[in-house]
Amino acid sequence: MKLLTVLMLSAGILSPGLGYAATPVEAAPQMKTGPVAAAVKVTSVEGLTEYRLANGMRVLLFPDASKPTLTTNIIYMVGSRHENYGETGMAHLLEHLLFKPSANFGVKKGTRTPVEILNSTGAQFNGTTWYDRTNYYATFPANEDNLRQMLAMEADRMVNAAIDQNDLWNPKTNKGEMTVVRNEFEMGESDPIGVTTERIQAVAYDWHNYGKSTIGARSDIEQVNIPRLRAFYKNYYQPDNAVLMVAGRFDEAKILKQVNELFGRIPKPNRVIQPTYTAEPTQDGERSVTVRRSGGTQFVGAGYHVAPSGHPDAVALNILGRILVDAPSGRLHKALVETKLATKVDYEAVSNLEPGFRIFGAVVAKDGNLDQTQDAMLKVLEDLKSQPITDAEVARAKQQINKTIELATADTARLTIALTESMAAGDWRLFFLQRDQMEKVDAAAVQAAAIKYLKPTNRTLGRFIPTDTADRTEVPGKPDVLAMVKDYAGRAVVAQGEAFDPSPANIEARTQRFTLPGGMKAALLSKKTKGATVSVVMQLRFGADESLRGKAQTGQFAASMLMSGTDRMTREEIKDAFDKLKAQVSINGNAEGLSASITTTRENLPATLDLLGEVLKKPSFPAKEFQEKQLEAINRAEQNIPEPQPQASNSMSRLIDATPVGHVRHVGTLQEQLAETKAVKVEDVKAFHAAFYGANNATLSAVGDFDPAALKAQLGKLFDAWKSQQAYVRIPGVMKPVAGAKVALETPDKANSFMLAIHPLVMKDSADVYPALLIANHMLGGGALRSRLADRIRQKEGLSYGVGSQFSAPALDPAALWLAYAISAPQNTAKVEAALREEIQKAISDGFTEDELAEAKKGWKQSAEVVRTQDPSLARRLASYLTIDRTMAFDKDLEAKVAALTLAQVNDALRQNLKPANVSVISAGDFAKVAKDAAAK
Repeated sequence: MKLLTVLMLSAGILSPGLGYAATPVEAAPQMKTGPVAAAVKVTSVEGLTEYRLANGMRVLLFPDASKPTLTTNIIYMVGSRHENYGETGMAHLLEHLLFKPSANFGVKKGTRTPVEILNSTGAQFNGTTWYDRTNYYATFPANEDNLRQMLAMEADRMVNAAIDQNDLWNPKTNKGEMTVVRNEFEMGESDPIGVTTERIQAVAYDWHNYGKSTIGARSDIEQVNIPRLRAFYKNYYQPDNAVLMVAGRFDEAKILKQVNELFGRIPKPNRVIQPTYTAEPTQDGERSVTVRRSGGTQFVGAGYHVAPSGHPDAVALNILGRILVDAPSGRLHKALVETKLATKVDYEAVSNLEPGFRIFGAVVAKDGNLDQTQDAMLKVLEDLKSQPITDAEVARAKQQINKTIELATADTARLTIALTESMAAGDWRLFFLQRDQMEKVDAAAVQAAAIKYLKPTNRTLGRFIPTDTADRTEVPGKPDVLAMVKDYAGRAVVAQGEAFDPSPANIEARTQRFTLPGGMKAALLSKKTKGATVSVVMQLRFGADESLRGKAQTGQFAASMLMSGTDRMTREEIKDAFDKLKAQVSINGNAEGLSASITTTRENLPATLDLLGEVLKKPSFPAKEFQEKQLEAINRAEQNIPEPQPQASNSMSRLIDATPVGHVRHVGTLQEQLAETKAVKVEDVKAFHAAFYGANNATLSAVGDFDPAALKAQLGKLFDAWKSQQAYVRIPGVMKPVAGAKVALETPDKANSFMLAIHPLVMKDSADVYPALLIANHMLGGGALRSRLADRIRQKEGLSYGVGSQFSAPALDPAALWLAYAISAPQNTAKVEAALREEIQKAISDGFTEDELAEAKKGWKQSAEVVRTQDPSLARRLASYLTIDRTMAFDKDLEAKVAALTLAQVNDALRQNLKPANVSVISAGDFAKVAKDAAAK
């Protein structure tokens, strides 16, 4: 989804009388009555079974008893590739409208809309549109009622969506979803690097729709014709063009019958989908484009036409991409980042049914030499004849890709969503087939792909350079994917886990807690998981107010550099070792503490912890790696300075900051933070680690498949003797009692604006009123696409793509904060603020309703349940609870308190605590241009 700058109706660009005549909605197809023909099994691969209904719909079932959630994912084989002249962005706009009411979900009196259904189940959901497909997925707690509602909703909106003119754009009220999509376009237009990559692809393609962004042209978004949109929907949203995936805990035979009863009654259409036949001609020379916009960094990208994603060449190209771009071993990283020619390298590869495109890019500091970076980048990409790909590089890349694949296959929901892109490339079985094909790819095959595709005449860059010798790439056409996968059987099904109850009571009953002699506190929850996976979170806390003064940036660098090398291993060796162990490891921290997260398997956990211990205790902080990190941080800071969201967020933090200059939590301006980043020395970082790091104030949690006794013994051996030299004294959280402030920041040449509204509260999460405020905020702005603020500002007014609110209260300090946010075009910022204030006042004056409260309670509870089913999230919660001596009894008690809330309690809590006059608003955007344009009219 994307965004657009809004022009006034009086300018004639958005004439209400143009193309918006009322048109009757065609009747939905008559559903079949009587018995429905049984579904036919097509194939089964590694636990996934495909069936075909009589009407042509494909159904893919993936039962997983270990997953206490269900995931539905319905894919329509239609995307921006299928759009005609004047229809760019139509597939994506249709995706938005499918969240609007359909015949039996919102249109029929007394029924709930799709968004209300999704929120009531506590689902994590979204819809996405790409070149060859559109999909709608949701993950929610596994129970028959939730699944029945979800399947019934998907079946109804497949053929009964209203596609109503007033939902799209109401010419009387001048409101509708069109302006929401246009605001999404504007959001994309505010990203100069994203715009540049779009321009590269647009210049690379002469005729094929892959050269057009899925968001579409602004003119097509604004002038979309409702009869054409309905015809597009009727043509492509049909059972014979859809694939339904259901994964998680369910009875396969029972659900197949239910799916057939709901979807099988939809008649197969008489129309035939005409294949797209536009073929891009062979590129016959270098191409270039230059984008000039406001921004904090430079960028150079090189794109190349490549084989379709289902072609065997695509496997070699995936390996080649890793070899070139991966950090720190990648060739581009070494040639550009390590030499300080760039602060970062990027790679963009998408899954396409037809011949596609790959883009390599480099982010360059504002004062860097772009020409020199470009020359160095092209030398790496297009001079592989003299520097052939090696067996070691191919082995490393395969190891990295295999790790990602194995982690995906161990997560049912994640795999279900991932198969969407395999479907886009031709068939879901490609995911497994190409995994197998990769094992046979050697350095010669990767080298051949590089020579074949990475050549000057096949390149689109930032400049046009003529060539005397025509050396063209003939890109192969679409392979017969169905023939390739026809007899494919796949590998053995991944080992299943236990059916785990994610209730707070069961989690508490299954959790073991202890304190090691060295001071580390631990919480262990051992259970059988699919693929024998385990998640570990280790948190360190160090320092005190006085000892940390002036060390904020130094502490951040210390945490960010831990993976850069140890006394015996380089950064590259550390990364290779974790990859070999199939371990995802991340370390994040600042001057007050650090959090290290691990996801790996039972057999690899001991070795992974040993390596993590080495990384934490014996970092070498190489000068070269420090310089890379510092340049990257400087570049990131410079990139943030002109942007609306970083500007507004920084201003908000400074507004409520009660600490003096030098305090470890003091918030300086973006420019001051940049200067502090530049001033950090590697010697300071080493000294910080030596003085502050240690495990005597650490907490650790593990959730998943592991041996508790062995883990406890290993933790003692690794960390008992590791002590911090500096004493740890928790720094209390404080917040400046700001009220009614108004801050407007100018960010020139930005099509999008960002607004924050805040209200500090003196409160902990133990306050009696806390549960009521949680639910009040959920109804006001916390629900996904469904809340008072979202209903008014996004759904009704169409002013913002992203709008909502949050309420948080710490456990130990009375420093709570209510916060609302919204993006919009700068000319709409004032309207967004006015609407937000009106909705706050309305909620306070009139209160919420009993129906709203019931839905909020249900959605909040089920959303919390979904989070507890995710082992990494649960591990983080258990580790953080150890610090404050809290158990899962808190969650159980909170759920009970929320369930017992009355409407009067919730309404009174909001009235007593959220005072409209005390709400402060911070906004950032190109408001000077808005004023100038208004004055010129």
